[in-house]
Amino acid sequence: MALEINMLERAGMTRKIITFALPIMASGIVQQSFNAIDVAVVGRFVGSHAVAAVGTNGPVISLIINLFIGIAIGSNVIIANYLGQKDSRGVSRAVQTSAMLALLSGIGLLAIGLTVAGPILALLSTPEDILPDATNYLRIFTLGFPAMMVYNFVSAILRSVGDTRRPFYWLCIGGAVNVALNLIFVLFMGMGVEGVAIATVASNYLSAIGVTIILMHEQGPLRLDLKEMKIHRGELRKILQIGLPAGLQGMVFALSNSFIQSGVNSFGKEAIAGSAAAINFELYCYFVISSFAQAATAFISQNFGAGKKENVRSVFRRCMTLSVIGCAVLNVLFCLFRHEALSLFINSEEAISFGAVRMEYVLLMQFIACSYEIAGASMRALGYSMTPTVIVILGTCILRVFWVSAGPYAEFKDLLIVYPLSWVITGTAVLTAYFIVARKVLKN
Repeated sequence: MALEINMLERAGMTRKIITFALPIMASGIVQQSFNAIDVAVVGRFVGSHAVAAVGTNGPVISLIINLFIGIAIGSNVIIANYLGQKDSRGVSRAVQTSAMLALLSGIGLLAIGLTVAGPILALLSTPEDILPDATNYLRIFTLGFPAMMVYNFVSAILRSVGDTRRPFYWLCIGGAVNVALNLIFVLFMGMGVEGVAIATVASNYLSAIGVTIILMHEQGPLRLDLKEMKIHRGELRKILQIGLPAGLQGMVFALSNSFIQSGVNSFGKEAIAGSAAAINFELYCYFVISSFAQAATAFISQNFGAGKKENVRSVFRRCMTLSVIGCAVLNVLFCLFRHEALSLFINSEEAISFGAVRMEYVLLMQFIACSYEIAGASMRALGYSMTPTVIVILGTCILRVFWVSAGPYAEFKDLLIVYPLSWVITGTAVLTAYFIVARKVLKN
């Protein structure tokens, strides 16, 4: 039986949101910790060039997979909405459609990743001395794309009923295997970045198999029957209406970050290594925002489906407040101890200095991103998925591409200022759009 949370009952709503969000937050932090161990292992035992080779792939991987991760959000919204309406048949059809969509998208991403790995890294001005290692890492990493898609879609299905814990448990198991294989492949077998990539692929498949088994043993309409997996056109259309704009936003967002990565690459491998180390802490903080954004999506979708308007407003306020406070506290703590934190991953003083600059100019202001993340997630739960997508593309992505194109910049910090600037502009616009949409939809 799923570890469900009653999202429709107003009493104890803050506690329920936190209970829902914490395992998602912990999943992200644990996953990033294992990824950070990847960086630390190659940084300590291979060298800063290996850290740069792994780090330069981050935006590229996001660019390739974000479209389909966004579509998984559509599955979450549609299933949660059906649950609010007590439509068991709709839930079952959406689950089967989501499972088949996960499998097909994973296979498609595998083909794309293997094809574009080398050309896209060259296009981003990856330094010649790290390009071979970076390309090998990415090509091996893409073998895990089917598993990543299955894990994300199945986790989204389970989140629709409030079950965020069991996907977290399987992520921990997979991550522990990742760490063990890292040490075996890199320390004892001397495999370098290839060993790190193979370990990550193996852990992804283990986690995906684990959550799939959970869904196959569920009771009721949430149960996955592999023999019944197929695409139901009606449910696919609804999932894509919500998920495609979210995925498009993530994809274009990653594209803009890839442009920034090309700017980072122009400062050399020490800047790439320092930036890659600093990004670990940005991701830790982002998981706080993301967990409450996913809580907003699930809670608002169910309450909107059940017609509980006041609950919708309450969930938005609570998720926004909790995300801002949680993210801001982590931002400040990491920045206070930035040199000590960065030294966990890299031992080059020059690389550490680049990482410290990134933490000062990007990480410290990251809590501003809560504004458009929570508001955008809330709009998607109300059925308005394209609106936040268009605003984010205009306010964040295009601005970042223009900023990088206006370079080259003499100082590293001048390149990075675009992050807080884009957060302020985009956050103001998405918040305004949310209040307009919520007033219109909830009134009707």
